[in-house]
Amino acid sequence: MKKIIFILFMAATVFACSDDLSEVNVDTKNPTEVPADVLFSNATKNLFDQMVNTNVNTNIFRLVAQYWTETTYTDEANYDLVGRNINGSQWIILYRDVLKDLKEADMILTENPDPTLTEANLQNRKAMIEILQVFTWHVLVDTFGDIPYTEALNADDSTPVYDDDAAIYADLVVRLNAAISQLEAGAGGFGGGADYIYNGDAAQWSKFANSLKLRLALRYANVDDAKAATMATEAIAAGVFESHADDATIQYLASAPNTNPLWEDLVQSGRADFVAAHTIVDVMNELDDPRRNDYFAQNLGEGVYEGGTYGANGNTQGNSTIYSEIFEDPTLEGVILDYTEVEFLIAEAAARGYITEDAEAHYNEAITSSILYWGGTEEEANEYLAQPEVAWDETVWVQRLGMQKWIALYNRGFEAWSTWRKLDVPELPNAAQSGLPVPLRFTYPTTEATLNGENLAAAISAMGGDELQTRIFWDLD
Repeated sequence: MKKIIFILFMAATVFACSDDLSEVNVDTKNPTEVPADVLFSNATKNLFDQMVNTNVNTNIFRLVAQYWTETTYTDEANYDLVGRNINGSQWIILYRDVLKDLKEADMILTENPDPTLTEANLQNRKAMIEILQVFTWHVLVDTFGDIPYTEALNADDSTPVYDDDAAIYADLVVRLNAAISQLEAGAGGFGGGADYIYNGDAAQWSKFANSLKLRLALRYANVDDAKAATMATEAIAAGVFESHADDATIQYLASAPNTNPLWEDLVQSGRADFVAAHTIVDVMNELDDPRRNDYFAQNLGEGVYEGGTYGANGNTQGNSTIYSEIFEDPTLEGVILDYTEVEFLIAEAAARGYITEDAEAHYNEAITSSILYWGGTEEEANEYLAQPEVAWDETVWVQRLGMQKWIALYNRGFEAWSTWRKLDVPELPNAAQSGLPVPLRFTYPTTEATLNGENLAAAISAMGGDELQTRIFWDLD
């Protein structure tokens, strides 16, 4: 397993907490005093922490995807982003704690490179930085739509313009292709434990980059099918994930502060804020899904699973199924992209006619790999796939693939929400109290109106509004 080796000096790289993007553009660190590997490590951990936590102040994607719902406080399950500044947290963490550190790490390698590094090793390090930057930018676009991009990290510009979301994506594809071509297998990368994901293995980083490219390719489906087909074909030919051994993960540790953030939110906090939502529990019950005892606890009795009504009052951990003890393991690995997702993406690309692969075979492998990952068996997977409601059917492939991918992404709330927006499967109910439908994007942080009002107004006009139901460019009706 890949282990996080935390560098004590990392603390020097953390900014004071702030909601406003202008502080991202203040040079509060002296790059000559902070090593590039420390900045890279810190950015990596901050990215994973933000993507995997379930703190109601920073990450509610398990709620937005309707996997879980709340007990005592239900505002977040009813899509109130402003009360706890949830949209602002996603914004500032990714800009300040991830992208800023990655940019400075790249600047150090460019302006003050370690003379002991080979040119190939140096280029690999810069490519790894670029891949994480592309990943983070795409998450920001998928969250908000138009965002500050070309001017966002300029130290002398505290009011950056907002760039068009489609234009940003187009540039990200160019940047990702360049990073992929720059990687040289066998030349190493960040060493000494600084690379928490692949320990400096450039070949693994290449698989990660191509798998990310495949994800972005399918975002273009129905928007630019020719581009989607080209990207998917190139990514698969160059080499994507081939097993869960390739997954983009970090391994958390048993002791604070290096535990999986889920442990902090579910155990260390001493709170009982979440139960499984009826949306996913009902579907998995209907399909007799073998992952139920891995996803959920049997706190209501052996083999009994009853989800709480999504967004309603009255759900408690005494009357509703809760998450399984797996999610209370402080060492549970953090995942941002995995083999199961890649197999679903290949299946989708094949079903759309982008590639000549066997869509059914990759769909079956995606489901099987998910069941095995969560502790199931090949026999369980085969029995599950034999059900008429699960078996591949090319006449309703969007419904089948969309439902099964949503189930498989249970611990990956952000990507589940993004996939739901793309495929519109399954049909998710409005939140019980607010009556609001599932958001199609996050609204902009409230602080932007004060700190960058003119550019924000231009972005809202370009987007057609700053509403939860305003669509980003790849989310077609």
